Amino acid sequence: MTSTPTPSPAPTPTLTLKPGTAWHDAWNRCLTTAPEAFADDRTRNLWSGTWHQDGRTLPATSPIDGTPLTGPPRLDAPAARQAVRASLDQHRAWRHIPLPERRARVSATLDALTEHRELLALLLVWEIGKPWRLAQADVDRAIDGVRWYVDHSDRLLAGRTPLAGPVSNIASWNYPMSVLVHAMLVQALAGNAVIAKTPTDGGVSCLTLACALAAREGIPLTLVSGSGSELSEPLVRSPEIGCVSFVGGRDTGARIATAVADLGKRHILEQEGLNTWGIWNHTDWPSLTAVIPKLFDYGKQRCTAYPRFVVQRTLFADFLAAYLPAVRSLRTGHPLAVEHPSDPLPVLDFGPLINASKAKELHDQVTEAIDRGAVPLHQGSAAAGRFLPGQDTSAYLHPVTLLNPPPSSPLHHAEPFGPVDTIVLVDTEAELLAAMNASNGALVATLSTDDPATYARLAPQIRAFKTGHGTPRSRGDREELFGGFGGSWRGAFVGGELLVRAVTEGPPGERLPGNFPDYHLMPQV
Repeated sequence: MTSTPTPSPAPTPTLTLKPGTAWHDAWNRCLTTAPEAFADDRTRNLWSGTWHQDGRTLPATSPIDGTPLTGPPRLDAPAARQAVRASLDQHRAWRHIPLPERRARVSATLDALTEHRELLALLLVWEIGKPWRLAQADVDRAIDGVRWYVDHSDRLLAGRTPLAGPVSNIASWNYPMSVLVHAMLVQALAGNAVIAKTPTDGGVSCLTLACALAAREGIPLTLVSGSGSELSEPLVRSPEIGCVSFVGGRDTGARIATAVADLGKRHILEQEGLNTWGIWNHTDWPSLTAVIPKLFDYGKQRCTAYPRFVVQRTLFADFLAAYLPAVRSLRTGHPLAVEHPSDPLPVLDFGPLINASKAKELHDQVTEAIDRGAVPLHQGSAAAGRFLPGQDTSAYLHPVTLLNPPPSSPLHHAEPFGPVDTIVLVDTEAELLAAMNASNGALVATLSTDDPATYARLAPQIRAFKTGHGTPRSRGDREELFGGFGGSWRGAFVGGELLVRAVTEGPPGERLPGNFPDYHLMPQV
């Protein structure tokens, strides 16, 4: 009897970098588009309305495959203080520019950003590892969001005046366009000069190009680079600064909060929290399966990611049946790798983490948590990723799901900022609420429950600024408000009209919605 041979698996296609998307292609386009801001081998700092070839450039590499990049030109504290003083001079002139002219200049900037949308997105891919789809979305959200403020500027700015000094922005690397550039242009529209520090971990070229396009239209921006420890004093404590806007972790945020409280300075400090998704008396499992891949966008490297599921114990088997197929379907790999040169860029859920150090840190935390009793429910494999032959993959971490991380693990109480989900099981509503409030405040949360009355009763007890009913919440755009509870936020809330109020002066005695040392005020929705 002749046996039937077992068919061999189909060979894995060999991938190549899509033509025209290499780092040197993007860099050469920057040199052509904004020669005032880019030199042959470095970016420049922008202050006093001029691009300066100052600062010390350190080496940098791309998280997607280790390609050498151009690092930020780091200034020291005295140079940063000079830039701050120059920004105050710009502020004193800009605040008297009539709103129609400010609006026209910001609109022209948005048109220029739109023209160079694909180059800005390609820079985000190389510098911070965003897949092409998400990089384009980051640029588009910045442009579309600021257009909303331009269109509504008469109403939003009625009866309000600019601050006494420029707004200083210190933001994390993960959303250079839709968070940082968006905020900068709205702050300028409101009549303020604007200072921004480039994130240390990535995004300097994208931000340099965006600021070059804005500076050409006369927007009073300052863009400087340097270490956070060295530039914190001039960018936070300088008397010239009218407001400090910060996006980042709780440790740095706490230090800035202490400084601005001592000085009585206006501030917006968005910090991290452990955003949780609760499952209680829930049966709509297809909807949960459908949303899981979206929750992994950009490898959960965002402040509104959901790394913790709090699941009713009796529903755990049903939850896993809905969750595991979805997490196994995630698409990861090199964001610019294609099989054929004419192929479109791949549609991925995420690529690398921001750098190899972060990937190793999370890998070690996962290993330690398992050693101390966490149960691994899913551990992704590099074999499922799309990579170039022989490429550096040290910044990649594939999806991991752990049950019951031990209390001694950072994964138990802190946001991992990577593709690591943790699950805890609960038996009572009290346990559900305690587990969902594990980090003393969060930006967002979600509760999946079939009964609207149960949601209405439990949601107000969840300490998050926004709580979804079976759907994820996010920062939001345009008129949607944004803030945080507890340790996740200090200072004025933002979004919609609140962002304008946070960076302008209103009537005497105005109390801004937000978390302040002497009061907490939620906005009227």
